[in-house]
Amino acid sequence: MERRTLLRAAVLGGTSIAFGGTLWRGAAYAAPAQPGAGPYGALGAPDANGIRLPSGFTSRVVARSGQRVPGTSYTWHNAPDGGACYADGSGWIYVSNSEISPSGGASAVRFSSTGTVTSAYRILSGTRTNCAGGKTPWDTWLSCEEVDRGYVYETDPWGVKAAVRRDAMGRFKHEAAAADPVRGVVYLTEDVTDGCFYRFRPTTWGDLSSGTLEVMVAGTGTSGPVTWTRVPDPSGATATRNQVSGAKRFNGGEGCYYADDTCWFTTKGDNRVWQYDAAAQTIELAYDDSLVTGGSAPLTGVDNVTGTASGDLFVAEDGGTMEICLITPDDVVAPFLRVDGQSASEITGPAFSPDGRRLYFSSQRGTSGSSSGGITYEVTGPFRT
Repeated sequence: MERRTLLRAAVLGGTSIAFGGTLWRGAAYAAPAQPGAGPYGALGAPDANGIRLPSGFTSRVVARSGQRVPGTSYTWHNAPDGGACYADGSGWIYVSNSEISPSGGASAVRFSSTGTVTSAYRILSGTRTNCAGGKTPWDTWLSCEEVDRGYVYETDPWGVKAAVRRDAMGRFKHEAAAADPVRGVVYLTEDVTDGCFYRFRPTTWGDLSSGTLEVMVAGTGTSGPVTWTRVPDPSGATATRNQVSGAKRFNGGEGCYYADDTCWFTTKGDNRVWQYDAAAQTIELAYDDSLVTGGSAPLTGVDNVTGTASGDLFVAEDGGTMEICLITPDDVVAPFLRVDGQSASEITGPAFSPDGRRLYFSSQRGTSGSSSGGITYEVTGPFRT
């Protein structure tokens, strides 16, 4: 999935400046995504669940906060947030965080091969403000605490093994995580206005009990080469973002997703989607709402992000118009769905079933605007795979 493979010269003051080993620019060296017609067509009228979808797609409610998950005796958690799916024989599991404090944690819903809910259960308890996280290649869920000096907890989506706190991954206001099996690292975002972008290099890949936490070091622009420097004290006695001179700042790190040598992550403070080329060790903008031309930006309040095998990125909005927008491999951004009547909420936890045919997500506060009003949905249809 090579979304951008050609570097373009920037023209500054009438002079063409080539991309060099130490050059940083204020403008991206490949054009960020622009609005256009999406691959699935226009959104239709709201369905019975208040979801606007393209033709051929349908939605259903999987769970509601404070209520039993249909077909089970388990009560779904408040403020559902980051999520991921896991293959489970011929079925699958959807894991979801709870962004409340105290007693946030995470829960899971198990589905049969036909999509029928067969069980639901708790996989993490006794933690705080579990916002996003990430899936590991060895099928665990990294649940991240979005609090000062928060931890990462490695959890079992099947709920059999006890969750383990991973201190070596650093203590800071964690948001999301994405595993890069090629380089054997886990990328981490930090949700503060002057936050950083990190990677954790475990001593042994597949074992997160020990390793080295590193922070991205780069220039002040939006594109160019980067390096990584070890964070001296991951315990955060001094804030991890302030320990390394030259650490690059990001305005409110949110979602994080890795595929094919690229890690995409979002920053809500400036409505940007960033693209880190892990092979070339360069960074650029995949999307910036302030650089949209010819009309209003279709994607604002960027938050959680996931992707498909076709190369489409699906970016959820925190507020905005309560949409999940997609960014195609040819750099077109367009709405995929919209949730009506829930303007006091945010969309969280987008994740695809293992076969890529079902999309799960939550409206964190639902129609009530309260953490107790969360709703978790499933969308089925002809997704590009």
